[in-house]
Amino acid sequence: MNTSDPTRHASVVPPVDHRAAVAAETARFVATVRDADLATAVPGCPGWTLADLVKHTGSVQRWFSVLLRTRIQEPPRTREVDLQLPEREDAYADWLAESATVAAEAFAATDPDLPMWAWGVDQHARFWARRMLFETLLHRADAELALGLRPAIDRSLAVDGIDEFLVNLPFATFFAPKVADLRGPDRTIRFRTTDGDDTWLVRLRPDGFGLDPAADTADATVRGTAADLLLLVYGRLPYRAKSLAHEGDEGLLDHWFANSAF
Repeated sequence: MNTSDPTRHASVVPPVDHRAAVAAETARFVATVRDADLATAVPGCPGWTLADLVKHTGSVQRWFSVLLRTRIQEPPRTREVDLQLPEREDAYADWLAESATVAAEAFAATDPDLPMWAWGVDQHARFWARRMLFETLLHRADAELALGLRPAIDRSLAVDGIDEFLVNLPFATFFAPKVADLRGPDRTIRFRTTDGDDTWLVRLRPDGFGLDPAADTADATVRGTAADLLLLVYGRLPYRAKSLAHEGDEGLLDHWFANSAF
């Protein structure tokens, strides 16, 4: 499934099968936490432990699966879901693996092109598989970082994940209210990969922000591998990290990153 966005100039990357990738990323997550101390703090999610991270990710997978099975056509009025969460935390890893099975069953029963309500741009069932993938991938990376590991992120997934984040971010204010503060007097930020020629340019306007495929210059630029840029946009890396390079208006970058992560 190729979901590259026309607002982005990009090198050729393999198409992403979001449904298969959910299963693969969940398996990696499970392997990471199975023998870990689930009381370990997660720096990427302040106040959370690994147990909280696993519970959140499995809950998201099971909730999104309910949305797919019910083919929702309007915003859900409740998030009540039978999570079947085990009482003992030492069973959480197996429960997370089962959550991916629940998701796979929902995917198999749902045409990805089925029109559905979604909080983002793409009003089809495929939105939820793509969103589930990056919830899972990011929190798998959070778990690895919490355990002192360096996350390995497939480049094609990272490129798709940056797209997914930037395309949908303007619509995220209902759960990330700081996004409403991403305004500016016609100021632009470019994100550019160093392991390809992928580039995204965001324009901040007085009334909002969004991707701008026509702009040639930027007021600020951040460069890095696709994997590091994915961690950057989600607030897991600072733009001043050694693995990244930046130039231009640092005040603009500070404003962006103070209000964009979720």
